[in-house]
Amino acid sequence: MKKIFLSAMIAVFGIANAQSDAFKGAGDTRYQIGANLQNGGTGIMTSADFGLGESFSIGAQAGYLLGAKEIEGFDKPSFGDRFDIKARFNANLGSVLGLPENIDVYPGLNLGLKNFGGHLGARMFFDKGFGLFAEAQVPFAKYSDKDKVYKNLNNQFQMNVGVSFDLSK
Repeated sequence: MKKIFLSAMIAVFGIANAQSDAFKGAGDTRYQIGANLQNGGTGIMTSADFGLGESFSIGAQAGYLLGAKEIEGFDKPSFGDRFDIKARFNANLGSVLGLPENIDVYPGLNLGLKNFGGHLGARMFFDKGFGLFAEAQVPFAKYSDKDKVYKNLNNQFQMNVGVSFDLSK
């Protein structure tokens, strides 16, 4: 029992000391890559955030749906239906909320090719420069395009999950 307790204490101490800050402020650079999950399609996404102040950052996001459900009687979704790129603004609230340094929560706004929307995400770093993230996105204002069959691809509620890297070191 003593060996198990000692091993657990060493592991907890090691993890606590190996953790990296999730967001440090101005000059901070975070890169995410992961899966994009939405109704009618699944794909990949990537984003980068650049810290401009103590609690805010700007960035860009791009995504492409690899697997999109086809609608019977219509051609496959085109590249334009599958691809999206967005400019992002985040309010990094981890330190404001008093969370541990390796956890960040970031609500934000995004402006993309398909819509104007918002997102709420969180990332947790486990080691120097490496962590996981999860993010939910929702459109606030969709661009009108009533003639397109695949108009909801990249233009609806979506979840992004994956890995996050600290590039500012």
